[in-house]
Amino acid sequence: MTERSTGPPELGGPVTWIRNVVRRSWNDLLSVYYANTLIWRVFKSGALVFLGLFCWTGANLLLSYRPDWGILWYVMAYGFLLLFWGPFTHFVVVPFVIRMRKRGDGPIARFISRHGSKTNLTIFLILVLVLGTFPVGPMTFEFQLPSGSESSGDVNPQLQCTKSEEEVHCHLSDSRGIDQLVVTSSDRTIETVEESPFEFDVRIDELESVRGQKQFTVELRDSDGQTLRRYVRVVETIPGE
Repeated sequence: MTERSTGPPELGGPVTWIRNVVRRSWNDLLSVYYANTLIWRVFKSGALVFLGLFCWTGANLLLSYRPDWGILWYVMAYGFLLLFWGPFTHFVVVPFVIRMRKRGDGPIARFISRHGSKTNLTIFLILVLVLGTFPVGPMTFEFQLPSGSESSGDVNPQLQCTKSEEEVHCHLSDSRGIDQLVVTSSDRTIETVEESPFEFDVRIDELESVRGQKQFTVELRDSDGQTLRRYVRVVETIPGE
C-alpha cells in the first residue's frame, strides 16, 4: 500500500517565487496597457502627461543648478516627449493594434498586431536618445536661481535679453542694491559690469555650448562680492530683436 503525502504543496525556491512575481507583474502591466475603454484611455493618458510634466520641469530645474549632469537632458527629453506620446499611444496606437488583432487577416495586420506596440516603444526611445543628445529650444526652461544669501530677498530684478544674429543684449529692470554684474559661460568670465544700469552685450560665438546649446550665467553681487541672484540663459530661447 502506497503512502500519500498530506502536507502543504511544495512552494519552490526563492528563484521560482521571484519568477512568478515578475510574470504576474508583467501580465498585470500588459492588461493595463491594453485596457481600451474610454475611461482607461483617459486615465492612462492623464497619468503619462502628469509624469511627463514632472520629468520635464524637474530636469530643467535641476539643470539650472547642475548643468554638468548630462543624464538630466535625457530625463528632460523623456518628459517632453511623453506629454504628446502618452496620449498618442493610448488614443491612437493601442486601439489600432487591438483592431488589427481582431481582424488578423493579411500579413500587414498580423505584423501590426504582433509588433505594433514594440515598434511604437522603440521609436519613442530612439526619439528620447536623439532629443537628449541634440535638445531643441522648446524643451528648455529658464529659471531664476536664488543664491541663499539673506540680502537676496530685497533684490529681485528681471533680466531681459534680446538677440541678433551675432550678439545678445541684456539689461536689468531694476539695479537697486546691486554693485556688480558678472557674466560667465562654462567657467570663463565673459563680462564684468560695475556701473548702473548694468547693461551688457555678449557675442554668441564667445559662448560655450552645453549639449549643443549656447548658454551663459549672469550673477548679481553686492559690495561684499556675495551673489544675490543668478540667472541661466539659453541663447535658443531668447527672443530676437
